[in-house]
Amino acid sequence: MHTVRNYLPGGSSGLQRAGAACRFPRVTLSGPPWPVVRPERTQHCGAVPTELAPGRPAVPHDSRARWTLAAACFGFLMVGLDATIVNVALPTLGRQLGAGLAQLQWVVDGYTLMFAALQLIGGSLSDRLGARRAFVVGLSVFVLASLGCGVAVSPEMLIAARFVQGIGAALQLPSSLAMIRHAYPDAERRTKALGLWAAAGGGAVAAGPVLGGVLLIALGWRSLFLVNLVIGLGGLLTAAMAAAAPGGGAAGKRRLDLPGQVAVMLSLAGLTFGLIEGGTAGWTRPPVVAAVAVAVVCGAFFVWWERRVPDPMLPMGLFSRPAFSSASVAGFVLNFAYYGIVFLLSLFLQNERGDSALTTGLVFLPMSVATTLSNVVGGRLSGRFGTRLPMVGGQFVFALGLLGLLLAGPGAPDWVIWLVTIPVGLGCGVAVPALTAAVLEVVEPAHAGVASAELNTARQMGGAVGVALFGTLIAGAFVPGLRLSLLIAAFALLASALVTAYWGREPRR
Repeated sequence: MHTVRNYLPGGSSGLQRAGAACRFPRVTLSGPPWPVVRPERTQHCGAVPTELAPGRPAVPHDSRARWTLAAACFGFLMVGLDATIVNVALPTLGRQLGAGLAQLQWVVDGYTLMFAALQLIGGSLSDRLGARRAFVVGLSVFVLASLGCGVAVSPEMLIAARFVQGIGAALQLPSSLAMIRHAYPDAERRTKALGLWAAAGGGAVAAGPVLGGVLLIALGWRSLFLVNLVIGLGGLLTAAMAAAAPGGGAAGKRRLDLPGQVAVMLSLAGLTFGLIEGGTAGWTRPPVVAAVAVAVVCGAFFVWWERRVPDPMLPMGLFSRPAFSSASVAGFVLNFAYYGIVFLLSLFLQNERGDSALTTGLVFLPMSVATTLSNVVGGRLSGRFGTRLPMVGGQFVFALGLLGLLLAGPGAPDWVIWLVTIPVGLGCGVAVPALTAAVLEVVEPAHAGVASAELNTARQMGGAVGVALFGTLIAGAFVPGLRLSLLIAAFALLASALVTAYWGREPRR
């Protein structure tokens, strides 16, 4: 849901420039969308041996590697937390800032939209600047934007700051994975490091609604954003001790694909604007029609351009591989359902049922715990049975949880909601970790960064569309819109599970 991953969900945000070593680790993501890993026994054609190859940077000292991991975990924790922590504060923001439903949707989607739109170019900038430098820049932008959120005096100011937060997240998340990849060249050690990194991000996504409820009651809504100053300071201090990851390699010398980046940003922004504003202003209003037209035209141009440009931001040939395409679809749908439902439940519990922010956060607690714990299980399932089983089974269990919510009805007591949301967390935690592993298994090491960035883009865009669409459905009548949203999300998950079952076969080695 929106969160977080991805963060509630899902989501997972999100992820992953891991795995260019000869023994490709299978990365798992937690949470709504985040990682655990297993090393493979076979080698991929063209992979670099685990020992240092000629010209390869020296292995960082163990202490530097640990500082690198700590910095990456701080960054991922902050990115995941902000995907979901704001949801429980939406009713309060509506009252104190005078924000309407559409503006509340933009508070959530402004962050996710920029995060999604800039993921691909964020990985390229990391290659050009060096991972640690790009990480510090992204983290600094995120912290300053969080300060802007914390001092916002109007919905417009808050939304603008959330957009900037998304820019910082898009730069620092790919960089954090690149830092880990450089600091841990050995596949087995990198697997353990990625497990800790995944736990930080996935746990933050899952814990966001609960922590948000506590902070909101104790310190007010501004504390939900100002807490990032403390987390960000920890990230910056540990990054100063981290191993320097060099930039300017072969990937870093490639030309930036600015037309492609502009096209994808306009397409995603047009789609999100059309969905949000269409539900409140009307679908036939000229701005809404124009936004949808821009989304379609720019999306078509992006595909056309990426097929022809010498250095594409996203090599379209990757989608010719069924396992890659099915994992991308699954990532989109998981966050579509997770972020969207967290957004709706936060509003429903407080605005329709009259629950407090703290009670609302606690309602999400069983689901959050299930998400975090099942991430470990999902990683082990992927390691033993391959990625397809946890991806299919996780989406199926997630869908059953949503159908349980639908059957429970709006008058169900809190303990019933606790029970039926546990499968939501279990399904997400099992499925999302396998996504990155599935993507990385079918791409060459040279494309590992762009492939993982594409997966993150799909997941984050799924969350943005979920919030936008479901918010539109409740604009007229909340409870009927909530029921329809649950039905759509469950159907989308079941359909995606079938696609994964058929197309998500792992490649022969």
